Amino acid sequence: MTAEQATPRVTTARYAVSQLLRFAWIELQCCLFPALVFAGLALSTVVPLPIARYDALLIYAVAITVITYLLGFETGREVGVIFAFHLLGLALELFKVHQGSWSYPEEAWSKIAGVPLYAGVMYASVGSYICQAFRRFGLTVTGYHWLPATLCALAAYANFFTHHWIVDLRYVIAVLFIGVLWRARVHFIVGRARYWMPLWVSFLLIGVFLWLAENAATFLGAWKYPDQLDFWRMVHVGKLGSWALLVSLSFVLVAAVKAQEGRLYGDGLPAVTTDETDPD
Repeated sequence: MTAEQATPRVTTARYAVSQLLRFAWIELQCCLFPALVFAGLALSTVVPLPIARYDALLIYAVAITVITYLLGFETGREVGVIFAFHLLGLALELFKVHQGSWSYPEEAWSKIAGVPLYAGVMYASVGSYICQAFRRFGLTVTGYHWLPATLCALAAYANFFTHHWIVDLRYVIAVLFIGVLWRARVHFIVGRARYWMPLWVSFLLIGVFLWLAENAATFLGAWKYPDQLDFWRMVHVGKLGSWALLVSLSFVLVAAVKAQEGRLYGDGLPAVTTDETDPD
């Protein structure tokens, strides 16, 4: 191989690495709120606290929400989305804890029907991530039809409740979701290049990371499943599908906000190159 032949390959490899680093940096920014939540969970297991841990985590969650807003990291609309996710999460938590699906064994003043008020922060973290990804990656979608996607999202949320009384339809809903989103693509910008992937694939990938995060959270005592009361063990891999459905619901909610802003389908976004190997 001549030097002339090797140079373009080296340049392309350098560009690929630089793009990967850019992508990782943007992902880290998108994950700031969830990362701060996990940092609080970890510190609360080793730092002596003057109040119950669940109460301290609630105060901490409110504090980081206010601080990220005041620093301009979260917009007012995004804080509203986070709060909405918190309420949706609390509703689900109250029901699931009542059904014995999992529990919060520690004592706290801020517990209602066995659920500490900080519990909704886990769902709010998902909402925060998706909001940040829309803004920082310049996310847009094509082939996305909001009505059938919304109906599938509502069915997924309802199934979290109804499967305790009737047959569990999560796999049926997941197949319907994939069918509805089969032609939908999510486009994102890294540097000067625009990339895309199937929207349903992005839901699955985020679901995998959320399942890993759930394992970390239960290890830190954020909540416990019945088989974790005596000693910690990994969360069943079947929960991965539940998280993927939750991501789908989360995306639909955030997408509704972005559609009102005129950013869901790319209106008003700056033009970028579609050449993924442009080294400039």
